[in-house]
Amino acid sequence: MPLTQDACPVWPCDDPDRDAFIAQVRMQGARLYRDLPWRNLDDPYAVLVSEIMLQQTQVARVGRFWERFLARFPTLDALASAGTADVLEMWQGLGYNRRALALKKTADVCAAERGGTLPDTAEELQALPGIGPATAAGVVAFAFNRPSLYLETNVRTVFLHELYPDCEGVSDKQLVPLVADTCPPDDARAWYYALLDYGAHLKTQVANPSRRSAHYTRQSAFEGSRRQKRAELVRVVLAAPGITADELAVRLDEFERAGARDGVDAVIFDSIVADLVSEGFFRRDGDVFLP
Repeated sequence: MPLTQDACPVWPCDDPDRDAFIAQVRMQGARLYRDLPWRNLDDPYAVLVSEIMLQQTQVARVGRFWERFLARFPTLDALASAGTADVLEMWQGLGYNRRALALKKTADVCAAERGGTLPDTAEELQALPGIGPATAAGVVAFAFNRPSLYLETNVRTVFLHELYPDCEGVSDKQLVPLVADTCPPDDARAWYYALLDYGAHLKTQVANPSRRSAHYTRQSAFEGSRRQKRAELVRVVLAAPGITADELAVRLDEFERAGARDGVDAVIFDSIVADLVSEGFFRRDGDVFLP
């Protein structure tokens, strides 16, 4: 029977001990090294774009989007100068369009207040739109190669697999001091990439250890969801600027029925559209919608 959280060990552990754990991660990281396009960069903006794109999106899908996005918006100033519609257009296919809006807002703030540069501390980064603790720590570690507390799903997977193999409901409160303690002062970048490479591999070999985290939640189905309807409405308005409300409703209804789902009633349609307008995805001008 799996141990409860209270019965699980806390660092330091006897098996493996701290040094053995670090050696294991470094060995596996070297063996499983992934040659990713955003790896070993010292451009904080490029790293930030990769970290935001990788949120809830598989690495294999992110590569081409990251390269295309940076080719179009190579700097924070370039992104700040772009229109929201152009940014959303370049984001299409990645999903979670809120990430694109938050990234654009961050660029706007940095262009207006920081001379087009990102701050270099986790605290200052978290004050920007859409940047949470893990994203901020990732920028500090990967762009500035400084110690940070980077706890995301693959990192969590390694700690749970190696240190808590028989535990259920392990909290991040337990993991945080371990992550902080093992991050080296001189090469945080290489250390966290070793954790990421090893964690990604573990997910293909064993039952995902991150499911034993107290914070694990299964992602809700996308098909038929409100999130999918939102994404389709954004796509249609970007592709057909000036579309009327009635036509937009028809297009969404057709999209749902093509997926063998019921059509969308007026109340749901109006609610989703109102949310998208208020969040800045597109605007309403009389009876038409514009990017």
